[in-house]
Amino acid sequence: PLSLYVHIPFCRNICYYCACNKIITRDAEVAERYLVALEKELELLGRHFDRRRRVTQLHWGGGTPTFLSNSELTRLMHSLAVHFNLNDSPDREYSIEIDPRSVNTETIALLKGLGFNRVSMGIQDFDPDVQLAVNRVQPYAMVETLVDAVRGHRFKSMSFDLIYGLPRQSPASMEKTLAQVISLAPDRISCYSYAHLPEAFKSQRSIDRLQVPGADAKLEILHTIIESLTDAGYLYVGMDHFVKPGDELAHALHNGTLQRNFQGYSTQLAPELLGIGVSSISSTGDLYSQNVKTIDEYYARLHEGKLPVQRGLLLSAEDRLRRDVIMELICRMGLDTGAIGLRHGIDFNSHFARELAILAGMEQEGLLASEGDRIVVTPAGRPLVRNICMVFDTYLDLSRQRFSRTI
Repeated sequence: PLSLYVHIPFCRNICYYCACNKIITRDAEVAERYLVALEKELELLGRHFDRRRRVTQLHWGGGTPTFLSNSELTRLMHSLAVHFNLNDSPDREYSIEIDPRSVNTETIALLKGLGFNRVSMGIQDFDPDVQLAVNRVQPYAMVETLVDAVRGHRFKSMSFDLIYGLPRQSPASMEKTLAQVISLAPDRISCYSYAHLPEAFKSQRSIDRLQVPGADAKLEILHTIIESLTDAGYLYVGMDHFVKPGDELAHALHNGTLQRNFQGYSTQLAPELLGIGVSSISSTGDLYSQNVKTIDEYYARLHEGKLPVQRGLLLSAEDRLRRDVIMELICRMGLDTGAIGLRHGIDFNSHFARELAILAGMEQEGLLASEGDRIVVTPAGRPLVRNICMVFDTYLDLSRQRFSRTI
């Protein structure tokens, strides 16, 4: 099987918090040139993959995928089907990110007809003051109309994306947003941490730093999210993701089969993920690669008949070992150090002596519990599982990491 990710970088309006690779424009004609380039990349990629391999996962992200017109959305899906084996299997995961401000009920009907069976709505926050502070105003009634349309067209799953740590947010304001979210009853909820880095992202310079919650307040907001959603019956999967008890991810978590890739948690893991479009990331076997990050360079490479890859990383045995450890923590909320040692031919305790010393401190803080070969992330540690994973990431300068950037 294959997994495909398609990046559509365009947005009509800038959201001040956003750190994604995006292009702000109201010129609808830019989509035509980008579609031509995507079609060229699909043609080049298609030459290297067996047409019989089923695409079990497909995700369109951005930017704003629904920046494209209905005819352009149809054209892109057709182009994908020409070069790859799309299918209508009930177990497929074909999802698209939706900006409620850029779609209507007609678009929802079209997306279902194109084969999408999952939608992810960018909600971020329902509080009008927070929406104004980040330049993303979308009333509750607008979202409610789209939710009704998604349910009416029988999509398999609907997910909401929230962001915590935004300017003017507080535990009390988040509690009100969560009450509105719960009333709409999405199947899945993802709560992403906002990192205020105006030196790196120009749009964030429009945000008043004094209105951004500090680390302690942000952690309190996260605890409010966890408490409110679990009280409402959602299961806390980890990495800030929540699902209804009957969701496939809940079953996978219970059965120990939960998976994760660049697209998020999944019940199945295609061995190869192909990223299509500017800045997209691919994972094929032991190779990670990323496309060029500027659209002009993306166009230039494809005009020359070349794949627009900017950089790649071939994983070493040590990389594969550490990836395995991190995936176990993210998906199982724990480690079987003996089993990992056997899989990779190492003595875990001696190989990771430095890391285990750091984990011992986390255990004293109540974030972890250990017994024999088992290390388990405690309920108190789940909100900080990213920080626990960082201990095993040799590509990070741990001395520069701060909890406030990850919670």
